[in-house]
Amino acid sequence: ALAARRIDREYEAIVVGVPISGGLIDVPIGRDPQHRTRQAVTELGREARTHFRVVERLADHALLRLKLDTGRTHQIRVHLQYAGFPIVGDPVYGGRFRRPRTASEALVQHLRAFGRQALHARWLGLAHPVSGERLALEASRPADFLALLQALRGESAGELG
Repeated sequence: ALAARRIDREYEAIVVGVPISGGLIDVPIGRDPQHRTRQAVTELGREARTHFRVVERLADHALLRLKLDTGRTHQIRVHLQYAGFPIVGDPVYGGRFRRPRTASEALVQHLRAFGRQALHARWLGLAHPVSGERLALEASRPADFLALLQALRGESAGELG
């Protein structure tokens, strides 16, 4: 069903940087020719399309909602890096930690301590394999994701520091 694009998926990500608006990232993804264990935007790759919209703007970060038309390996991570908005905590596609220009020491500690990618699969829609009934499954944001978002909101409002 995933390969036939009969499963709808929606994700949320906290990214470094603040996109001006949402949009579509429509560039092919394939194996990175320099690092064989990674994926990259490459002309020889397979088609990949990621829709995104800004849910919330923060001082130096943003909360994005993402929908996939395709399902390539590491698609969201690769596309967001390509667009210049890597996912917070992504050790492979996020690059070196860069201290946000306006961040307090408390926020820097919070960002450094976040132990994973700030990416959350929030919604899945699919047909039940037996009955064919359309199912919608929703997952709440994990506690660590919420805590990071609150820290970023507090910083944006001038509450930390």
